[in-house]
Amino acid sequence: MRFMRLSRVAAIALLAALVLVACVPANTPRSPAELAAAQSAEALSRQGQFDQAAQAWLALAAQSRGHADSYRLLAAEAWREEGQLDKVIPVLADIKRQRLSGDEPLRFDLLQAELALNRHDAATALRLTTQPNVTVPAPLQLRLLEWRARAMAASGDPWGAARTRVQMDGQLSGYDHSQNRQQVLDLLGQVGVDSLKQRAAAMQRGDRMLPWVNEALSRLGVAVAQPPPELQQPVGTLLPGANANVREGYKAPSQVALLLPSDGNYAAASTAIREGFFAAYLDAGRNHAPRPSVRVYDSQGTADGAVKAYQQAVSDGARLVVGPLTRGEVAAVFSQPRLPVPLLALNHPDDKQLPAGDASEFGLLPETEGAQAADHMVERGLRRVYAVVSTDDFAQRAASAFKAELAARGGELAGMVTLPPGVTSYASLIAGLKLPVGTNAAAAPVQPAAAGTTAAPAASGAVGDTGIFISMRPEQARLLLPQLRIAQVNLPVIATSHVYEGSDDVAANRDLDGVEFCDAPWLFDAQPGLPNHDGVAARLPAARGGAARLFAFGMDAWNLVPYLEWLRAHPGSYVPGASGQLAADQFGRVRRVLIWAQFQNGLARPLGGSLQLDDAPSNAPPASAEPAPAGSVPSGTFQPAAN
Repeated sequence: MRFMRLSRVAAIALLAALVLVACVPANTPRSPAELAAAQSAEALSRQGQFDQAAQAWLALAAQSRGHADSYRLLAAEAWREEGQLDKVIPVLADIKRQRLSGDEPLRFDLLQAELALNRHDAATALRLTTQPNVTVPAPLQLRLLEWRARAMAASGDPWGAARTRVQMDGQLSGYDHSQNRQQVLDLLGQVGVDSLKQRAAAMQRGDRMLPWVNEALSRLGVAVAQPPPELQQPVGTLLPGANANVREGYKAPSQVALLLPSDGNYAAASTAIREGFFAAYLDAGRNHAPRPSVRVYDSQGTADGAVKAYQQAVSDGARLVVGPLTRGEVAAVFSQPRLPVPLLALNHPDDKQLPAGDASEFGLLPETEGAQAADHMVERGLRRVYAVVSTDDFAQRAASAFKAELAARGGELAGMVTLPPGVTSYASLIAGLKLPVGTNAAAAPVQPAAAGTTAAPAASGAVGDTGIFISMRPEQARLLLPQLRIAQVNLPVIATSHVYEGSDDVAANRDLDGVEFCDAPWLFDAQPGLPNHDGVAARLPAARGGAARLFAFGMDAWNLVPYLEWLRAHPGSYVPGASGQLAADQFGRVRRVLIWAQFQNGLARPLGGSLQLDDAPSNAPPASAEPAPAGSVPSGTFQPAAN
């Protein structure tokens, strides 16, 4: 049994580091012959020949009385790496712990803890891995935490084991990272829904366990509140004292692969995303930023096609892969044992895997809109809410997130109804909700607050504390709103983006006057620094109507490329993007904060104008940015791959 899930290469490196420490002369000087023999044993360990290394260390122990226990410890560790724990036991028995020095006593205890767990003695393992006032060198920290977590789990303390594994999260990468994260969630699942809810309710927002608890609850089928990310500092800020081309956080890879299905059910969506990606890519050239060469690969819309496209992109020299698009494709790529090149997936996996290592997720989730609608209503003072949604999947998902966030913010869901498809008269459904009648018309538009904050609530008493949340397509909303007015229900109505078709239709949308909805800022040119929406839409059909959201999504897929590392390393930083303000959480998921708009005289207009008035984001590079290597595709061009 290996001491943890570390790869063999990592284990060899760790043991080699310990050997180097052990070879430093202690109180008793070593002879040249002894040092040469130690170096030979060390070389065997580096080569992964652990059995031979163990024999060499034992031979040294027999010849060197002054360092015999240190050499025996190294022999035991080598055999542990070989998986021969039966040979470790007698070697440890011959070691006098009090003769060890430096980090050797701790290494000795860790081996003893492993043996204790191997014989199902969790109490001993826990005692050995939780000793107070012990200084733990960096090379041993992960090993100690691993065995402590296992000891806690074996002792019946899944919560303690999960907390310990969360401590390890930032120090792992690749497959080890993915496995550790899965074990955290498995352990939290053992804690139980009720206990997790109680713990979450007692936590402050900044508690590092809270996101993990919420993730575990979500996997257990509980709708969890999703407060918006804290937006503190936009990326691309000019560095103090630097010239105008030095921007913070910019780091462009030399070659990027874009994975999208070229035909089938997703061809239209792929077209809009691809054109948005390259529109932003070409626009970045005006800042003279070094841009990577980009190759487009056909992921075929299938799991197998996506994996092959990723592997081909890596083989072709890609330094970052953007895509694939569908949930099944993303899950298939995430399930690979190793992702040698960082990935920005353009969806979230259907099996709810957490992105591991350098992988990130970016998607247009209806849950985001539902949660932000709840926040918006509470900020407006609308704490008593009636919900009316369609049977569409997006509407049901948005409604679930809305309910969770509303409850978390202290609001009350007074009633909820789902509109059946094909029905044009909603009189009975409206009557069944028992909505208050005769209420004042919707409140005046709310002026937006500064970037990263929610809008200020309406003046006290303007519309009371009651409102309606809707999530449905425009056709249903145009039927619902007049029937609400006929029933003398004049409550403010807050909606998801699905209520807006993406283009103005004054005659049809007059029925939606007063409805507020969240949406991508680029549709309204509400985010400075981006190409003009109307100008792009006049030239590209993929930027018009409802497809404009996918076009904006594609623009942001490019906008994120140079800032992915910065976002993950700097919580609170964000990209002012086309589809919203973009921030990365601790799991590598890119989350959006959307703009609020309202129908006025049949026209959809942003509330108060621009989303934020900070300096526009820049794709200008920092001084240290490296140009693309010679022989790559010139900036401003891309190659379709024959895949």
